[in-house]
Amino acid sequence: MKAELRELETAAAIGRRMPHPGSVRPMERGDIPAVSRLFSKIFRKRDIEPGDDLRQYLDATFFGSPLYSPEHGSIVYDDGDGTIASAILALPMEFSIHGRRTVGKLLCAFMSDGKAGAVGAACLARAMRAARQDMCFSDNSSPVSADHWVAGGGVVLPIQSLEWQRSFRPVTSGAIRASRQFPALGSRMLLGVLGAVDRVLRRRRPSVKPAPASGCTTTVIGAGEFIGCARPMMERFSVRPVWSTEEFDWLVGIAAKNQSLGDVHFRQVTADGTAIGVFVFLGKTNRTATVLNVLCQPGREFEVTAEMFACLDREGYAQAVGAAQPFLMNAISRQRWLTFRHRGYFCMVTRHGDLKEAALRNDLYIGGLASESWSRLLTDF
Repeated sequence: MKAELRELETAAAIGRRMPHPGSVRPMERGDIPAVSRLFSKIFRKRDIEPGDDLRQYLDATFFGSPLYSPEHGSIVYDDGDGTIASAILALPMEFSIHGRRTVGKLLCAFMSDGKAGAVGAACLARAMRAARQDMCFSDNSSPVSADHWVAGGGVVLPIQSLEWQRSFRPVTSGAIRASRQFPALGSRMLLGVLGAVDRVLRRRRPSVKPAPASGCTTTVIGAGEFIGCARPMMERFSVRPVWSTEEFDWLVGIAAKNQSLGDVHFRQVTADGTAIGVFVFLGKTNRTATVLNVLCQPGREFEVTAEMFACLDREGYAQAVGAAQPFLMNAISRQRWLTFRHRGYFCMVTRHGDLKEAALRNDLYIGGLASESWSRLLTDF
């Protein structure tokens, strides 16, 4: 999420000039009440005692991964008297980097409470510098945050910082987007009325309907079949998720907790009886399909993406959204009724030169399961 607020930059600058009575340490389960309150105050502007739902979600998300260990988890600044005014929430994720396995960290929130957290903000920021990290990344950083990443030796990946959106039912899609500011526009009754308008529009403007890929079919599959196809399709990238069965199942389970985005769905694209691509998404029929990961055999990008959009249209979604990936940009960009928007900076720091070089030449695959796109911290609480 866009975790670093603009005042964090000022707070960190102040903190660098102040004495450091406390220390940076791994977040513990006993810190959850304080971190929950800090999250509510910074991101929801509510200085109140948070509910059990938020506390339980933080526990499940940031302590429940099979890869969790204190050195790969979230960190806080402990000022020595029990007060936590600065914290970074982080998820461990295992990657293959030129054949070696490395546990990286997805940073999900950088929180600092004004001047009280200024010292901690400065110390936490220093702890995230490239010289100290094997692999640390965020997919939704603010401009101020992106500047801090670069100052710490990191890189910004511009294509991965984009989100694509493909409308299948444009009037309904527009109402869904506007409902972020005006919730009444997302009511079931209104969307039902707008659906009738879209049916007329789709008859008059055939280009609204995505054309399926000739000779391709899409079938429903399970998580096991998905991972069996996805792993070899990722081998073209020098940097890619490992997706052990245990970690993958946990990621899918924690993503499924975000019911505001819908259920988890797996699909396989085949041509002449051979699997040429797979994709996974969170979706609510008549609303939005949030595409997390799309993978395909090299050279089959156009067929797989075309069939994916046709499938989502057939299944009744008003729109589909997903993070841009360099290897899919040419194929995705051929779609009509598709737009891109800047959703936040994708930033990475690492002390390994080969990882940094791979990132700069787009020889890496991250994908939506290794992002915040499924997190309830973006949509709930």
